[in-house]
Amino acid sequence: MVKVEFLGPIGKADMELEVSSLKELKEVLKKDQELSGWLEDCAVAVNDTIVNSLEVALRSGDRVSLLPPVCGG
Repeated sequence: MVKVEFLGPIGKADMELEVSSLKELKEVLKKDQELSGWLEDCAVAVNDTIVNSLEVALRSGDRVSLLPPVCGG
């Protein structure tokens, strides 16, 4: 199982999913109307490392974090 956490204003509870790549994870998350709008704008980290490709393989025990853009002051 891969743990998926949604940070900041996304406001969604963590999930555990059986997925083998970020590409597969994106397809699963796109089905959730609440999340689909965030997917194009978020940075993604796998085990605390920012990644830029959907071709990243995932293994059981990995943690994927969706990091929405934020403004600071």
